Amino acid sequence: MTRPAEPSELIRRFTAAERWIHRATAALMGTALVTAAFLYLPALAELVGRRSLLVTVHEWAGIILPVPLLAGLVSRAFRADLVRLNRFGAHDRGWLRATLRRRPHRSGKFNAGQKMYAAVISGAVLVMIGTGLIMWFPRLTPLFLRTGATFVHDWLALLIGALVCGHIWMAYNDPEARTGLRTGLVSRSWARRHHPLWEAEQPGSDDQLTPAAQSVGTAAENDVGPVD
Repeated sequence: MTRPAEPSELIRRFTAAERWIHRATAALMGTALVTAAFLYLPALAELVGRRSLLVTVHEWAGIILPVPLLAGLVSRAFRADLVRLNRFGAHDRGWLRATLRRRPHRSGKFNAGQKMYAAVISGAVLVMIGTGLIMWFPRLTPLFLRTGATFVHDWLALLIGALVCGHIWMAYNDPEARTGLRTGLVSRSWARRHHPLWEAEQPGSDDQLTPAAQSVGTAAENDVGPVD
């Protein structure tokens, strides 16, 4: 049985604002996916019957999905994490190669897989909103655009559903990562195993970097050179 972490061993991974942004986004995404399933699968649709209500809930859940993220931009910590997610450095390329070979490798606060997931989901949500608006107001666009929008919307919904299920599965297999999202705190030992470059930046780390080294590490994490 894993020994609970002592308070001195805990470090903050997410602020309260970041945790609420994640919860609100997850709730809206879950609502959009569940209502989509009821709209597209006849067996599920028969259980509810009120299709017009499902359509309305699905439309509004989708259209306000970016709102928590946009509101969260007032948080400095959230903006800093967005910068981290938007940077693909040399250590991320190494993480991908090592993962494919099933070998451990260093990562910053977010590993390359998490960065790629965030990028794909963000782009997919924007496309879903655009195609959803075309379907919501069909009289504003010609038939060929509505047909294309429906095709893209349906298939992209399947991709998003698969990605979200994979995201949930990964979280299920990492209890401490879930604890970090629930409480904002993780043990230093977990951070050292999974995100050693980030752990080394935290006060009290055995491998704590000097300010100059932290600047070099930040520059390396922000490296956006071509992927090998």
